[in-house]
Amino acid sequence: MRYRNSGLWKKPAASFLVLAAIAAIAPAGAEETDDPLYQSVVLVTGYDMRSRPGGFARALRNVLVNLAGDPKLENDPRVAEVGKYVDLIVTHFDYVDQMAGIKKHDDQGSYDRPYYLTVRFDPIAIDQMLADLGEKPWRGERPEIVPIIAMHGRTGPLMVSADDPAADDERQSFATIATDYSLKARIPTKAQLEDWGASVDHLPDKPVTDAPNEAVVAGMLTFEDGVGWNGGWSLHWHGTDYNWKVSGVNYDEAFRRAVRGVLRIASGHDSPE
Repeated sequence: MRYRNSGLWKKPAASFLVLAAIAAIAPAGAEETDDPLYQSVVLVTGYDMRSRPGGFARALRNVLVNLAGDPKLENDPRVAEVGKYVDLIVTHFDYVDQMAGIKKHDDQGSYDRPYYLTVRFDPIAIDQMLADLGEKPWRGERPEIVPIIAMHGRTGPLMVSADDPAADDERQSFATIATDYSLKARIPTKAQLEDWGASVDHLPDKPVTDAPNEAVVAGMLTFEDGVGWNGGWSLHWHGTDYNWKVSGVNYDEAFRRAVRGVLRIASGHDSPE
């Protein structure tokens, strides 16, 4: 009756994925795991049912994308549809108040405060869901991204380095986005950029580091009024060259395209969009 009440029988295409996942865990029951790839943290407003279903759905999308290493799942309509019923494979969730210690001004403040919602999913069910989507968990070692970023904006040119205070915002943005995709980022120092011959007007050809599992992605971005940031990214990975473009986005999105590209390539999928 729980499935029927959740509306699964009204959506045959979507319910197939969820029912297959439920069937996979039925013999032994739901399983807990400490593997961080089977959980996600999303920001929601309030801690009741007004925001929880949407939070669960976003957490599911994050887990499927990061576990498979395929950002294309973010916009897969099948993932969006099954997100409506994902509570059936949630094993644990909790909230952390982002304004803890700050006095509530009125009753509305009890409901409209921002919370980090951590959602953990049954690993057997998630693996089965990925299989039904034509994917599988990416179990290999994940690369650390080393970005070489030359930016030409309104305030002048900028090389994003680990030791330039002028690049604080860009540096933090890139690192946060990498974490969102279960990857790490190491921003190079000015000295390392100079060793590569990188400058605001020149990107090195196929730069490498001493660490075998570092992915050096290079990009030159230019800001155009009324349009946004334009440019492209390049990555030499395991003997193959990859190039992809960005156009008309803010720099956070430009960085996101870089991270998504590395994720897709390193996990063994084809070239980025």
